Amino acid sequence: MYTVEGKEGAIICMSLALFCLGTWPALMTLLERRGRLPQHSYLDYSISNLLAAVIIALSFGQIGDSKTGIPNFITQLSQFQDNWPCVLFALASGIVLSLGDLAVQFAWAFVGLSVTEVIAASISVVIGSTLNYFLDGRINKAEVLFPGVGCFLVAVFLGFAVNSSNAADNKAKLNGFSNGCKTGTGTLDSPLLKETFENGDGTKDVENGNLLTEKTKVGTADFLIEVENKRAIKVLGKSILIGLSITFFAGVCFALFSPAFNLATNDQFHTMKEGVTHLATYTAFFYFSVSFVIVAVVLNINFLYYPILGLPQSSLTAYLKDSCGRSWALLAGLLCGFGNGFLFMGGQAAGYAAANAAQAFPLVATLWGIFLFGEYRRSSRRTYALLVSMLFMFVVAVGILMASSGNR
Repeated sequence: MYTVEGKEGAIICMSLALFCLGTWPALMTLLERRGRLPQHSYLDYSISNLLAAVIIALSFGQIGDSKTGIPNFITQLSQFQDNWPCVLFALASGIVLSLGDLAVQFAWAFVGLSVTEVIAASISVVIGSTLNYFLDGRINKAEVLFPGVGCFLVAVFLGFAVNSSNAADNKAKLNGFSNGCKTGTGTLDSPLLKETFENGDGTKDVENGNLLTEKTKVGTADFLIEVENKRAIKVLGKSILIGLSITFFAGVCFALFSPAFNLATNDQFHTMKEGVTHLATYTAFFYFSVSFVIVAVVLNINFLYYPILGLPQSSLTAYLKDSCGRSWALLAGLLCGFGNGFLFMGGQAAGYAAANAAQAFPLVATLWGIFLFGEYRRSSRRTYALLVSMLFMFVVAVGILMASSGNR
């Protein structure tokens, strides 16, 4: 079994996790904006997420022969009767993360990719790092760690302010668009991307479609209306409190999954019998991913037939036939799976409190949101100032958290 040792290896794992965890939300958001039902995308995403865990377990978890106190993945998988208490913590970790990921796919539509990820990740760090600090026996430098946690908390409030300011900007744009129509300067029949997203036979081409037509400028009222007409979740005119509430719930779920995984691999509560080997990271990650995919599949199949937030009803048959965008959803699941794997590997080496620095993935997601989706384009100076302040505070917080790394 391969184990990560030292700060250098841990930082490499955190950096890889940062890229993977920051990119998969952009792919899922892209599919929702192109009209694919989130339930369909999330089912594909969950399946490939489990595949990533299996690949990691059968590669890193099987490298070399089993050693005393360090059993390989398959060896430890057969020892369930000895380590089942810690397996339950790993399963619980997967359940809360699955609920969090399920929540953010709806929050992205209401709040935007950038702000959703910043708020959820910051809540996760504030709660999760504090819990992990005590679970890890205080191996991280408290005088460095907690100022970083404080910076994340400031980023949360700035995130709320950015969302509120941007919502006001969008409302002003749409009001101006409506007034223009009344005076004859606006057009309600603006193009709805039909030529961009549909093939000649009327079928959707999610794989190759462009996000915008040449007729629409990013950030304008026309752009907002086109995105709204094409996307799966309709949000214009709905209260932003819906999105913020969902985001807060997701953040709490994200905050709990890492401490639960920490308990699964280090058994701080001494739930296993004396002399029983702790659950290896790769074994715990496998159990974590199994519960993740079970919860995701059960809930999303239910949402197919009993949709929420005004989504259209679907079915399992319709999902199986919906191949448009499937490869992107599968790729998103692989990225998230490998990202979580690298996060856990780095956490086992340097402490899970410091490994929460990988929660900086909203920095990557924000870049995708700005450059790929045109979020905050043509917004007010106030919104830009708040956005820059939020991202700056986030960068500072991540740097401080990485500096607090210890050695287990």
